[in-house]
Amino acid sequence: MNRAPISSFIEHHFRHFNAAALIDAARAYRGHLEAGGKMFLALAGAMSTAELGLSLAEMIRQDKVHAISCTGANLEEDLFNLVAHDFYERVPNWRDLTPEDERALLERHMNRVTDTCIPEMEAMRRLEGALLDEWTRADQAGERYFPHQFMYRILRSGALEEFYQIDPKDSWVYAAMEKDLPIFVPGWEDSTMGNVYAAHCIAGDVKQVHTVRTGIEYMIELAEWYTLTSAEAPIGFFQIGGGIAGDFPICVVPMLHQDLRRENVPVWAYFCQISDSTTSYGSYSGAVPNEKITWGKLAVETPKFVIESDATIVAPLIFAYVLGW
Repeated sequence: MNRAPISSFIEHHFRHFNAAALIDAARAYRGHLEAGGKMFLALAGAMSTAELGLSLAEMIRQDKVHAISCTGANLEEDLFNLVAHDFYERVPNWRDLTPEDERALLERHMNRVTDTCIPEMEAMRRLEGALLDEWTRADQAGERYFPHQFMYRILRSGALEEFYQIDPKDSWVYAAMEKDLPIFVPGWEDSTMGNVYAAHCIAGDVKQVHTVRTGIEYMIELAEWYTLTSAEAPIGFFQIGGGIAGDFPICVVPMLHQDLRRENVPVWAYFCQISDSTTSYGSYSGAVPNEKITWGKLAVETPKFVIESDATIVAPLIFAYVLGW
């Protein structure tokens, strides 16, 4: 038995139902890595505002995660927390808020995500200022970068360093920058900074809309990454939530095989999803893993796990187990 306190607790107490699924998935995750496999992480929801970086950053540093697909919200909200943590406000009674209470938060420029309010001026506008400098510099030089690469550039430049309000070791984007980790951000337009970028294009501050590279280009980059990486090691897929953060990257396998007509494309070698979506009618988030066999994403023998629970509880526990905490 693992003697680390969190891992030992999980081993002893997590025996049935979703608890059993958690320990089974965690053991298989660790086994996949120990056998030389790589792990791809899909990050949906508001996990950065939930401060998943407290455990995810260490997963990245210890090479337990080798590439990430995330929403634009998760990419930016990790940095919002980095530069404005002390200005966030928790609203424990968020279920009791009236429409008038919500309007009062709006008037204070406090954007609510469940029980947490993100401060517009200290978080969003600080990041916007640093990004605009990079966007316009690249635009004028005729250079183009992906959304995550712009984030890496501002972190490396130190443009935001004076505003840091948490230890950078607790920022998963900072850890990814240090590793130059491949990140894929499908649908980046659906994010605050995506909206901000559109506004600066409309205003004429950025002349070439494609200064920020596109989602199709992300898929092309992902295809190259998957092809090269899977030639050396099996790749697992660990998915938090549903939607585009998961559906976009998992589709690279059938795209390579069915659309490019390539032979011997390996399917994902491990699959786990943390989901609170009801298994239902046509939803991707609620689809059981076996459905993915019909799309050429998984094989019959692929280890498959679904943990139907709150990712803010489950993900840190799995990461702790994989890290041996």
